[in-house]
Amino acid sequence: MVYIKRTIEQYLRQLSQHFPVLVVTGARQIGKTTLIKQTFGHVPNIQYVTLDYPMLRNLAKTDPELFLQQYPAPIIIDEIQYAPELLPYIKIQVDENRKNGQYFLTGSQMFHLMKNVSESLAGRVGIAPLYGLSRSEIAGEERELLTMNQNIEYQSSETITSIFDKIYRGSMPQMIVDKNLSPENYYGAYVQTYMERDIHDLLEIKKESAFLKFISCVAARTGQELNISDMASDTNIDNKTAERWLSLLVTSGLVFLLNPYSGNTIKRIVKRPKLYFMDTGLACYLSLWNNPRAMENSAMAGAFFETYVISELIKQYCNKGIDVRSRFSYYRDNNGREIDLIIIENGILHPIEIKKSSNPTKEALKNFKILSSLNANIGEGFVISLSSFTYPLDEKNKVVPIGVL
Repeated sequence: MVYIKRTIEQYLRQLSQHFPVLVVTGARQIGKTTLIKQTFGHVPNIQYVTLDYPMLRNLAKTDPELFLQQYPAPIIIDEIQYAPELLPYIKIQVDENRKNGQYFLTGSQMFHLMKNVSESLAGRVGIAPLYGLSRSEIAGEERELLTMNQNIEYQSSETITSIFDKIYRGSMPQMIVDKNLSPENYYGAYVQTYMERDIHDLLEIKKESAFLKFISCVAARTGQELNISDMASDTNIDNKTAERWLSLLVTSGLVFLLNPYSGNTIKRIVKRPKLYFMDTGLACYLSLWNNPRAMENSAMAGAFFETYVISELIKQYCNKGIDVRSRFSYYRDNNGREIDLIIIENGILHPIEIKKSSNPTKEALKNFKILSSLNANIGEGFVISLSSFTYPLDEKNKVVPIGVL
């Protein structure tokens, strides 16, 4: 398969210079193995093993010390979640050798993996989440972070049709590289693999049809406030089960929860997070959209466009090694006033509105004034849209085309 250069490569190299163990986590088929091989395959004498092979997996689980003797560092170990027994022995090795950039691990099942990693390798491991290909990676171009780009001057020829074609195909590497691959075929196989290999093992779900109904229900709510009770009711499960299943989707890297902005001076604020599917192609498949034109003209078009933009911003920051969980939030109060996204950068709040429009007006800024009541520094605001060029709306806020991402 053709390799598309990943922006996160530079961050991974930095981590490997400071930690003996590097873990790349993310959903299945997101490109973790290929990324690690491309980034560190040049390391002298490095080996690669995958725990997908039953015999190697059994050895790693039953005799981890012997496994590490047979496969000494430097080494890439794929699907480490299948043998968490290795982690304490890797700790022993790195404590004895005290050399950075020795163990490169990948894992899909973050649900259990991260708990084991944090317990066994605290202070010895650099962790990097990986998501699907970003717009800039697909285009082969570098992009500055939106809030750090002081002179955004950008022209875009993209149309609503081209954007929804991208939304429909998603960001999985295979879907980007193989233009003839049908989303229906790819995501159908993807869901089946996810159900068989991850969900069945992790939650011991006996009725896979119930979980499939739940994940489809979640996909249909992308871009909306999280309402566990509604999702549980719609899928005939109890709230605790819904919470546990949603937690799995989040820790698997498939879903991102955007927390509401919190401030002591704000009253009557909505406190539920918003839910976003990180791969819009998978969300389209699960919510039964099989035509990008139909989706573009549907009532869900705005939610999918917002999901697409939010996921791109998350990828943009994560690929630079920035944890967005403490930097990204949204605002909504009980009066229905909302700011789609607030990015905190160096103590400065940047409000962002997302509009599926080619010519947003000052009306798009109407809720930004809410921030003036906060005891905070307010920076430049942005309206991300289908505009073909950048233009100011006032002295502090501007319209930018989606092409800046």
